[in-house]
Amino acid sequence: MSAEFELCPGRKIGGSNPCFIIAEIGQNHQGDIEIAKKMIRMAKDCGADCAKFQKSEIEHRFTKQALERPYTSPHAWGPTYGAHKHHLEFSHQQYRELQQYASEVGIFFTASGMDEMAVEFLHEINVPFFKVASADTNNIPYLEKTAKKGRPMVISSGMQSMETMRCVYQTVKKHNPNFTFLQCTSAYPLPLEHVNLSLIPEFQKEFPDIPIGYSGHETGIHVSVAAVALGAKVLERHVTLDKSWKGSDHSASLEPAELAELVKAIRTVEMAMGSPIKQMLPCEASCHSKLGKSVVARKPLQKGQTLTLDMLTVKVAEPHGMRPENIFKLVGKKITVDLEKDATITDAIIQD
Repeated sequence: MSAEFELCPGRKIGGSNPCFIIAEIGQNHQGDIEIAKKMIRMAKDCGADCAKFQKSEIEHRFTKQALERPYTSPHAWGPTYGAHKHHLEFSHQQYRELQQYASEVGIFFTASGMDEMAVEFLHEINVPFFKVASADTNNIPYLEKTAKKGRPMVISSGMQSMETMRCVYQTVKKHNPNFTFLQCTSAYPLPLEHVNLSLIPEFQKEFPDIPIGYSGHETGIHVSVAAVALGAKVLERHVTLDKSWKGSDHSASLEPAELAELVKAIRTVEMAMGSPIKQMLPCEASCHSKLGKSVVARKPLQKGQTLTLDMLTVKVAEPHGMRPENIFKLVGKKITVDLEKDATITDAIIQD
């Protein structure tokens, strides 16, 4: 069982705690704070645990040349990449407004800090945990500074090798025990053959003392439900109000009905996971009463006879008696009463 820790106030992950579901709004808000608020409300109404955004301090995240390059994508919000990114970036005051709105709605609020200065701001506004995007997972100086702040961390693994993730584990563990890795493949939308859910148990074996989760960019909900069945303790999925909107993430995002169905399916699967202890359950009593078999006499037997295997058989009997798996233990025992054919063999008629 993986270690558990409090990811958000009053909400633990790992162990037997339910999967923590993050609705990744990212920049699917189109740069409109009112749309962002609608998405926060939507995430809450659909049953997600957390609404998450992506925060950048643009001049710290990108070089001048990167911001000045022409951006001709059909998803562009400006003629240059810088203009595009500025259109989608909320101000500090807007983030505080969104955080307050999430608090009023009753859903946890955080963001991926896309650069070190963004992490400083998120720390300042007291987000419950830091999300580390895949692009920063091998950014060791960033990881160290973020880990030292002491907040829980959710770290995606897209574009990384297991060797790199071992390095990340050692780096973060030195400063902060409360973190989780998410299996992730950075493609939008993600082809099913590259999801690699088999890495969830591999991560669990490699890092048994931390919870493991899944960040999915595939279409639909089935893969994400399977990830939870495999033991994912955190699930992150991009969400949108409309997949047809401009923006490269929308096609790999879940619309409200899909998100609601995903949450419902996950909670159903969690209930169905049940107990690892195999035993007859009270709900099986009725079926056992009607169909459960017992050891009976294959033929008439006389008091004092020593039982052999050919004297015994297994049938649905009334009353119930010795369980079939114990038939061999009866061989060599003596009976204390006469028995008719098909009479039930019970403990009471076996001589000690």
